[in-house]
Amino acid sequence: MTDMRVPTLDVHSPLDGRLVGRPLAATDEDAAGAVRTAREAQPGWAATPAADRGAALRAAARAVRDAADDLAAAVQAETGRPFGSAREGVLAGASTLEQYAELGPVHRGRSLLGGHDATDLMVPGPRGVVVALTPWNDPVAVACGLLGAALVTGNAVVHKPSERCPHTGALLAELMVQHFPPGVLQGLTGAGELGAALAASPDVDVVAHVGGTATGRSIAAACAATGAKALLENGGNDPLVVDADVDPAWAAAQAALGGFTNAGQLCTSVERVFVHQDVAEAFLEALCDEARRWNADPQPLVDRAHRDHVHAHVAEAVADGARALVGGEVPDGDGAFYPATVLAGCTPGMRVMREETFGPVVPVRVVPSFEQGLAEACADEHGLAATVLTGSMANAQRAWRALPVGTVKVNAVFGGAPGGAAQPRGASGTGFGYGPELLDEMTAVKVVHLGQAQLRD
Repeated sequence: MTDMRVPTLDVHSPLDGRLVGRPLAATDEDAAGAVRTAREAQPGWAATPAADRGAALRAAARAVRDAADDLAAAVQAETGRPFGSAREGVLAGASTLEQYAELGPVHRGRSLLGGHDATDLMVPGPRGVVVALTPWNDPVAVACGLLGAALVTGNAVVHKPSERCPHTGALLAELMVQHFPPGVLQGLTGAGELGAALAASPDVDVVAHVGGTATGRSIAAACAATGAKALLENGGNDPLVVDADVDPAWAAAQAALGGFTNAGQLCTSVERVFVHQDVAEAFLEALCDEARRWNADPQPLVDRAHRDHVHAHVAEAVADGARALVGGEVPDGDGAFYPATVLAGCTPGMRVMREETFGPVVPVRVVPSFEQGLAEACADEHGLAATVLTGSMANAQRAWRALPVGTVKVNAVFGGAPGGAAQPRGASGTGFGYGPELLDEMTAVKVVHLGQAQLRD
């Protein structure tokens, strides 16, 4: 029987609304206890040879890889992400753990050129206790990045996954915890209040968060009060700028891929489009065809509350003069489905252009020149990523230099070489959230000067 003294989380399937589960939620006392345990365990883990820490992480990666089907099924049940796509995310997470298992033991320090009779070093060391607050839209891949980098550098970690995927988070913790000493990695299930309690703890050294901008700002304020480091990847409002010289059908396929993949629930989804007037008509026609194709095999949003948020953006834009060329209406039936939607006639003041919608909605604004499209793309408080489609090297150069974002993609909405790491700008957060540089975020550098002692006669 469920202990009624302990709060629970009701998780419903976005596919058909059925109850997936009702896991117990941790309390503030549980959070405080987990942080104390992590604080006690961390020095011993920091003293563990780096190669042994890497070996433990490699074993955890194998466990995640071996349980890929179970993790993918949990992701699908809780978030509605198709099984195949969910499994790809799980395997990406396992690969990330493996990468950090290799990179951690060779994480760089520096020797300095001082006096001939002394040795000067810059040595990285763990920061201490890391709280990792991770999202629901790619829950295993994102969590593995933060957990892997923090653990391999000698930190102890308390992980709270999103309350929208608690079963996924609990299974990931179960698979990984057994490969580390007691207390080094702990998983807690709970809602936003639990995350706030963890972030506000005076015994936490780093709060690493991937999620919405409002939550990220609250975490930054909490860290300012305690002195903890805030590592934040907040929301984005990523623009796509379409130049006059590109094939409009190809550009529309790129916009659809960027806007409709995972039902628009990606950190780097295309959130707003600026298309040159010379190709606008053909682009919109092709984009509508793309949306209808995506609607033939729909994916739900994570839940109905999020669907209400997405539809509110669309309805408000239509009320302000935009036209829904495809989609734009809440469908009948169970689940949290919302159609791929194309909005034309959008203006900069509309909320769908100013804020992150995080759904399968592509709002389009027609502009008279590439320069104006670029200027409007730059005029936003977010700074996560942006895409430019152009055959002009001059325009591409101008764009990547001007866009105030962490990642600029030219002529492809997704892709890039492995190992890249970016820092978001503005409301989108601060710090490296992935790549080898994430190891730097999880460590603090100490300068050591070793001089010669003068000995007694």
